[in-house]
Formats: sequence, C-alpha cells, structure tokens
Amino acid sequence: MLINYVRHGEGKPLLLVHGLGGNWRSWRAILGPLAAERSVTAIDLPGFGKSPALSGEVSIRTMSDAVAQFLREHELVGTDAVGNSVGARLVLELARRGGLLGAVVALGPVGFWAGWERYSYGASVCFWWRVAQLMNQPMPAITRHGWSRSLVLKQLSAQPARLSASQALEEMRGRAGAASFGAMLGGLMRAAPVEGLAAGGLKKRLVIGWGRCDRICFPRQAQRALRLFPDAHIHWFEHCGHYPHWDAPEETTRLILATTAE
Repeated sequence: MLINYVRHGEGKPLLLVHGLGGNWRSWRAILGPLAAERSVTAIDLPGFGKSPALSGEVSIRTMSDAVAQFLREHELVGTDAVGNSVGARLVLELARRGGLLGAVVALGPVGFWAGWERYSYGASVCFWWRVAQLMNQPMPAITRHGWSRSLVLKQLSAQPARLSASQALEEMRGRAGAASFGAMLGGLMRAAPVEGLAAGGLKKRLVIGWGRCDRICFPRQAQRALRLFPDAHIHWFEHCGHYPHWDAPEETTRLILATTAE
C-alpha cells in the first residue's frame, strides 16, 4: 500500500495522522516546532491528499491495517504517534492492538458517541463536505476574509478567523477532493462501538486531548473514552474546537513533546 508522507526534523520518531478530509498539511501549524525536536513523519491516509484509495472496504479496521503496514515498511514500529479526529481514532486502535506504537496523543477522537450523537456527527460532517465541493471554485475568495473563514471552518475551529487564508483554503480544497471522504464517513456511520483496552493493558503513555468547544465530538464523550481506555489521561484544551492544534498550537506542541519525552 503506497502512502504519501513527508518527513521533517531529526531525533526520536513521531508519526502524525490527520482527520477526515485532511492531509499531512493539516498539521502545518505545529509541524515546524515538532520537527525542531523530533523526526516527524506526517502521512496522507489512503484516499486523502496524494495517497491512493484502498481497494475494497474503507473503515477504521482497514485504515488501521494500512497504517500498520506503513509502519512496518518504513521501520517505524514503536514510534510515538499523534492523531486528530479520525486519525486519533486510528492511533487509539493501533495502541489497542499493541506492539505497534509508543506513546500516543489522541486529539478529539471520533467514535465515542451515544444515541443521536453519531447522526449529528454524520449530518454535520456531510453538510460541510458538500459545501466544500459546491463552493470549490470560489473558495479562494471565501477563505480570504476572516468573517467568511469563520463560516466555513467553525465546525473544526473555535477561532477560525485567526487561521491563515492559505491554511483554510488547503483544508477546504483537501476536503472537497478527498477520494475516500464519503466511503470513510459511511464506514464511521456503520461502525461497531469502539473497542477499548482494560486497565494495565497499555505499555506506553496515552493522552486524550479534547477541546472544550468541540462542536463535532462533544466534550462529554471524553468520559466515555476514559472508561474504555482507563490507563489514559485527559487533557482539556480551553477555548478550543475539534482541531486544538489550530486553536492552541503552542499548547498542543508542548503536550505532544511532554507525552513523548520518555
């Protein structure tokens, strides 16, 4: 499986796994600071960015399999890892399997919903995906202004007007053109409940980060995540949305470096 990636920096290896509709550029706000301390590998998941789509089923299981294969092929088994949203769900799954990752930071992981929350997630994400597709041509003009960035990126960020126009455009264009967006969203809607790991099952540190203002994965879901992964620690990002690495890049960088310091 060919997975596109970029690598920056030297030192202890660190893997970055983006969320639904993103690509490695979604980490741009913290990539440089992390690369100053680590050898950072940021991937495009299959069917996103420049990575070809999977053949067959697109799900948490098959995406996790693809990332696990990438780790083996690139001699990265045991690397520390950071994921956001769907990427956070993937690194949690790889940590649960054991023997693949070192310390893990999961930022706003999907899947810890109950009842209507699953459908709220699906409806919200699908709506903004369609907006990105329908408005793809005028998107450069839309993302040029803070007030309009606030409209199209409020789902991801609590402070979208503060994002650069180029970063906002990259995210929306990536979302519109992602070959596996629909298939991955469908897989999430049909997915079985998250399988956790009993206390004492983790060999390395696991931190679950959550934005207090997350509009996609509601903050109350953090307690469900902790019940399924009782060895984890929770880190709350105040005044942050679903992408804390956008809203609080310095705090996110500090958290990642501290968690992976051992």
